[in-house]
Amino acid sequence: MSIYANARRDERIREYLPVKRILWQSGCSGAEIMPGNLDLQPRVAGPMSKIRIAKGGGILLDFGIELHGGVRLLCCRKGRARLRFGESASEAMGTPDQDHAIHNTVLDLPAMGMLEYGNTAFRFVRIDAVGGALELQNVIAVALYRDLEWIGSFESSDERLNRIWQTGAYTLLLNMQDYIYDGAKRDRLVWMGDLNPEVRSILVVFGSIPLIPTTLDFLRGHTPLPAVMNNMTSYNFWWIITVYDYYLHSGDRAWLEQQKEYLAGLLRQCLSYVTPDGKEAVPGDRFLDWPSRRNPAALHAGLQGLLYWAFGCGTWLCRELGIDSADFEAVHRRMAEYIPDCGSSKAAAAVQTLSGLADRRDVLLRDPFHGVSTFYGCYMLFAQPTAPALELIRRYWGGMLDYGATTFWEDFDLDWLRNTSPISELPVSGRDDLHADFGNYCYVGLRHSLCHGWAAGPTAFLSERLGGIRRLEPGCRRLAIRPDLAGLDYLKLSFPTPAGAVKIEAERGRKPVIDAPAGVTVVEE
Repeated sequence: MSIYANARRDERIREYLPVKRILWQSGCSGAEIMPGNLDLQPRVAGPMSKIRIAKGGGILLDFGIELHGGVRLLCCRKGRARLRFGESASEAMGTPDQDHAIHNTVLDLPAMGMLEYGNTAFRFVRIDAVGGALELQNVIAVALYRDLEWIGSFESSDERLNRIWQTGAYTLLLNMQDYIYDGAKRDRLVWMGDLNPEVRSILVVFGSIPLIPTTLDFLRGHTPLPAVMNNMTSYNFWWIITVYDYYLHSGDRAWLEQQKEYLAGLLRQCLSYVTPDGKEAVPGDRFLDWPSRRNPAALHAGLQGLLYWAFGCGTWLCRELGIDSADFEAVHRRMAEYIPDCGSSKAAAAVQTLSGLADRRDVLLRDPFHGVSTFYGCYMLFAQPTAPALELIRRYWGGMLDYGATTFWEDFDLDWLRNTSPISELPVSGRDDLHADFGNYCYVGLRHSLCHGWAAGPTAFLSERLGGIRRLEPGCRRLAIRPDLAGLDYLKLSFPTPAGAVKIEAERGRKPVIDAPAGVTVVEE
């Protein structure tokens, strides 16, 4: 119970993490007391060790894992410190990007007190003495996150896949703050298209938590029709698809009823985006993903598939809500008569395949490790057969882990690894800087986010595809389950439903064991 009138309580918790290692220092003494040290209160008497940073000196701290929050400095005397947060060692040692959160600042430190600063994602912090020497008793990280039950789980005979599933889930957790963000460092905003792969993965880890409808309502509430979400017309399509995905899993009928008027109005608005011969004519900022932005043919092919997908989900929702869907079904059928070539665009191929507009798996399997993105990678996985999808996960998402990632990135290309060092180490002379030297479009160099929720697609894929799980009725009341080991020796997973977790165990050569709670009917296909 709040003691304040008209207050809003933070639903997150705080935890303190000690420094794991000192990666670099200059002009420092006493820094060896920090690793593992969880002291969080300064003292004024008794024996104490101090960290001294001489004027012009500095130190680079590694907390061992990406986290969301800030740092607490325990100060002995007044001073001025420059703080630089970094998702990579390179970022903290360079000039961090300042968009959406401050990562590079100079602060006045109190005498015999403490100072907390930071509201971002980071693993590394560099502290420099500005103007005079600094004396500190300790520095700890302050992690801010939602203390949610991890209902879903995934374990297989392939430890690399296990680690990727877990890393995707952890990436999501750091982005689940006041709302579901796209990036915990940069892009601390609610982006509707980016939200869909996040929701799909959140559902298999944490279930249908209230933060999902809260975030969808935030977007709807701030986008009165005929406006478009995030100023991107196609992001309205993603809202329809995500409402479908969330409702099919949660069965939250009361919430769905609240969307009735907006959904019907939005679908009517979408009717004007289709020509009489069934072609998409999406107005405004035409966006599918960043790579297709420079490719009009791929963009057209992808938007045809995405709008077709939205009408398919929308007509289903209309029938569920008792809305007259005849006009929407008619345009859906009309769009099916026009199937533009997607060329080599894997994003367009994925949405055409998943929407049912066309089977473009051949495009996805051609040169499978290139032309991939962490955003549309979710759909590229679901749109192709299991075995090649697993190999893509191992190599592409696993490649980030091999180079120091503890969360998945806004974008990635396997070619970046040819002459680079891990992000967990200082840049090496003669090698490219994996963080500072790469990136495309709006995420060039250190602006590139290394904790992006849209990159968690493998978590949803591994649970749903290897578990062989399909939702047949809202609320997961009926599930089709047919585990697919795809060459693995065994699989053990937990899948959240509103009625409780479904447990699946499968072992090569044996019949799967499926344990479902009361209220969930399992159809073994």
